[in-house]
Parts: sequence; structure tokens; C-alpha cells
Amino acid sequence: MFHASPQTTQPAAACLERPHPGRVNWRLLSLAWAHFLNDGAANFLPGVLPAILVALNIELKLVGTVMAALLVCQALQPACGWLADRFGGRMFVIIGVAGSAFAGALVGLAPGYYSLLVILLIVGTANSLFHPQAMACVRQVTERRFALSMSVFLVGGELGRAFWPLVASIVASRFGLRALWVLALPTIATLPLIAQELPRLKGRSASRMSRQGQPKWNSPALLALVIYCSLHATLLYSLTTFLPLLYKLQGSSLVGAATTVTVLLAAGNLGNVGGGYLADRFGRRNLLAAASVFSALLLVVFMLETGLLRWVFLGALGLVAFSTMPIRILIAQDILPDNHSLGSGLALGFSNALGAVAIAGLGPVAARWGINAALWLSVGTAALALAAVPFLPEDALREVA
Repeated sequence: MFHASPQTTQPAAACLERPHPGRVNWRLLSLAWAHFLNDGAANFLPGVLPAILVALNIELKLVGTVMAALLVCQALQPACGWLADRFGGRMFVIIGVAGSAFAGALVGLAPGYYSLLVILLIVGTANSLFHPQAMACVRQVTERRFALSMSVFLVGGELGRAFWPLVASIVASRFGLRALWVLALPTIATLPLIAQELPRLKGRSASRMSRQGQPKWNSPALLALVIYCSLHATLLYSLTTFLPLLYKLQGSSLVGAATTVTVLLAAGNLGNVGGGYLADRFGRRNLLAAASVFSALLLVVFMLETGLLRWVFLGALGLVAFSTMPIRILIAQDILPDNHSLGSGLALGFSNALGAVAIAGLGPVAARWGINAALWLSVGTAALALAAVPFLPEDALREVA
């Protein structure tokens, strides 16, 4: 249960409706459900990627390009965030979740490589529309314990990312790739209910946005945050792209290969919640530094282990790596206090797009030296992220309610 407390000041982008004390925060839960549907539809590709490569006769060296097509449009998130701050409302959330679902339904119908890329670019664009405004709404429907509330929202998305690849692999294995359209049915059924519960953000005039909230593009903290987030995105995308392919090449079934993504991201949900709680208690920068170190160490142990313990280390890696996600978003919003949607877009979307570009470069590495080589390179990205932590802003006041 999440409760709200009265607040005397209204942020510039405050929602028109506020949660009442003592009531379940249905708006937060609705946003988490929308996040589940959006990220599920936009991220089930790794679960069926081995089958798509075979069906469309795509070479392994192009696998990074396929994933990059899905992810690179997240670079649009800062622009989408600026527009969301400018116009307010809730339509970016609605259009985003609907577009991700409907375009995602076409993935299994793609007749060739280039048509698949176009479909994935559409999915990525819809995904970019959804996230900045949705994360700004989370900040505004919550009046205390921001990190924990952001974690709840992110858990919805990570559950979608965790289980949609597995569900997609089951559907594809049983009915074929063309049946993937059924994954859009939950969105079709519940989108009217989501729209009813979504809060409305106030828009701001262009003149006001020019006077207030001017983005601090030259801020060392903002640059450090983008570097940190990009390196972590590279690590996570490397794992979700190459692990299913690795296990399939080792003789696993399509469903078994997709389970690697499910284990990684399901454990990541615990990391989201735990990370928000620990950051509120012990400080944001401490958590980010610890996550970088342990992510690198756990990936090394995972690569060296060959038995059943490998699954344990994979789950632990997901838990640690995803613990930073709510903190990164909140830090971005603190750096840009009058542009929460824009800050969210930089921390999540733009940084993810940079990670996607890196994944495109790892495809030829995997084709020439093997998938394990690409994964070993990812160890370095986790370690390098530690260098950006000292340049991040000091911790905000810790909430210990």
C-alpha cells in the first residue's frame, strides 16, 4: 500500500488530481500496469530472436543491428520529454503504450530483414513517447518516498520485460511467429481503464519554459549521469541480446533460451524495489558505486561458472544491476527540477540509445570471436561506470518515513 501526505507547494508540472491520505494510490498502480504492458510489448524480441534469425535468414553479425533498431529510437525520449513538459496532459502515455503493443504485434509478420527493422523502429518510437511523461506522472502522484514509488513503477516495466520474452517464446514455439499478435490483446482489453486512471499533467507555456528549467547541458553532473546510464544500458542489452543466442547455440530450446532473460529481469524487479529502499536509507551515490562493482564481479563469476550455480549468479546480477534504475531517474529529475519529463528521457531513453549503438558494434565481435567474447567485453562497461559516480550530485535529503 502506498499513502500520500499533504503537500503545500505544487511543482510546475503538478498533476491536477492528487492522491488522498489513507487511500491506495491507484494512479501509481495504473501507471505501473501501463508500464508492464508497454515494456512487455516493446521488449519481447530477445525471447524469439533466435527463431527470427533463422526464419528471416539473418546473419549473426547483424543481430546487434536488429536490437539497435528496437532501442536506438529511445534517443527521442528527451525531445518527447520536452514536448510532454510543454503540453502536459496524458496522451503521450496512451499513444505510447498503444503504439508499442500494436507495432509489436507486427514483429512476427515481418517478411524480411528490412521490414523487421522498420517495425522495430516504430516500436522504439512509441516506447519513447511513453516513458518520459509516465515517469513525470509518477513523481507527481507521489508526495513522499519518491525512490520507492519510482521503484514500484519500474517494477511494472521490468515484469513486462522479464515475462513477455518467455511468453513470446512459448507462443512462437507452439503456434509460430505469426501468432505473436496475441501479445497485444491485454493492452486492447485494458487501455480504456488505464486512460481513466491516468493523471493529467499541467502544460507550461514556451515563455515560462524559457525562463525556468533551462536544461543545464554543460552540467558535469548531467554528463556523468548520461555516461553512467549508457554504460549500464550496454551491459544489460548485451546480456538480454546474447544470452538467449548463447544458450540456443548450446542446445537449449527456444523457451529455455528465453528463460535466461526472464531470470535476469525477474530478479531485477527485486533490485528495483530494494535499490529504491537502500538509496533512501544509505544514499544514492553509495548505491550506484556498489552496483557497478558487484555487477562486474558477478558477470565474471557467471562467465566462469558452468553448472547450475550459473543461474544463481545470473539472478544476483539482475538484482544488482537493476537496483540503480530508479535512482538514476530521480537524479536526472533533480538535475533538471523544472523538466522532469526531459530529465527522465535523458537518464533512460537517450542513454539506452547510446547503449544500443554499442550493442550494434558487439554484433561483429560475436560473429568473429564468439558470443562469449562479446559478453566479456561487457564486464568492462560495468567497471567503467564506477568512474562517473564521483561527479554525480550529492544525495538529496534521505526519506526515512
